[in-house]
Amino acid sequence: MSTSRVFAAVLAALALGLLAQKSAADTATVTVAGGCFWCVEADFEKVQGVDEVVSGYTGGDVPDPTYREVVGGGTGHYEAARIRYDPEEITRPQLYDLFFRSIDPFDAGGQFCDRGDSYRSAIFVGGAAARADAEAAKRRAEEELGREVVTPILELSDFYRAEDYHQDYYKSDERLAVSSVGVAVPKKIAYQRYRDRCGRDARVREIWGDDAPFAGG
Repeated sequence: MSTSRVFAAVLAALALGLLAQKSAADTATVTVAGGCFWCVEADFEKVQGVDEVVSGYTGGDVPDPTYREVVGGGTGHYEAARIRYDPEEITRPQLYDLFFRSIDPFDAGGQFCDRGDSYRSAIFVGGAAARADAEAAKRRAEEELGREVVTPILELSDFYRAEDYHQDYYKSDERLAVSSVGVAVPKKIAYQRYRDRCGRDARVREIWGDDAPFAGG
């Protein structure tokens, strides 16, 4: 390879490295639990400024748990979502406000039709600034609703990405051989049927009315 080509290749590699650094520097994350992580992912990937939502598990004490272990109970984990976003397009307080308006903040035993510890709601924070933002959003929700919000604000712990099967479930065309909502149904159709039957949007509308940004799927 000629000297000029080597130099061009080096410049290209440097440029890619700088772009990667810029991308990492220009994004931040929040971690929340709002019941079924498919639903949280589907809601927040619609938000302008959100780059990606990853379904996973956090808040427990068992390393790298499986879905069956988490929903079976005993690991202490929540079904959670890690939301990566651009702070120049949307702020952390705005995301927390949207989160409270996407859940039932009065339910300490799960969310909607999903019951049990793994389906509880929570905000997970790392550092004083994130905690202050979360606590302020919780106060705003309580003031608007006129009731105590039971969703806790917890210290951020290890986040484990859920199995690939769960990622982007709400928009997948992969067909399920057999499911509780039909046979050979695409995941995205099964997801919507599950969400409707679970009563998520109906309950959120009941609580928040016109301030429910995602109700309707």
